[in-house]
Amino acid sequence: MSLITEFKEFAIKGNVADMAVGIIIGGAFGKIVSSVVSDLLMPPLGFIIGGVNFSGLRLVLKEGENGVAPVTLNYGAFLQTTFDFFIVAFAIFLVIKAMNSLRKSDEKAPATPPPPTREELLLMEIRDALKGSTASRS
Repeated sequence: MSLITEFKEFAIKGNVADMAVGIIIGGAFGKIVSSVVSDLLMPPLGFIIGGVNFSGLRLVLKEGENGVAPVTLNYGAFLQTTFDFFIVAFAIFLVIKAMNSLRKSDEKAPATPPPPTREELLLMEIRDALKGSTASRS
């Protein structure tokens, strides 16, 4: 089997197409989440906390000499990235929670099964009677 034929069989399989659609939808969903965070959550949050930005915090390990940049431990950038992560995670949580509540409202409770018909009741009586007669023979 040639390489092109094998690739064609691989690419045409349903799983590859499903994965491609998932990646594309995931990319679009990522843009939505980024917009929710940057456009809806960050402005009021920045107003509340007074525009605090931790990225400038650092610990100088060695001062710069002769045009060489100082060696620093940028713990503020780590704190800011962690803070941003929790904001994004909370935004995703809210979006998923809203989606789940919409899904639950669409799902209906399963209906109780209808009572057995007269014919079904008679068949159950016959079955039970046959079970009783075979048990008494043994």
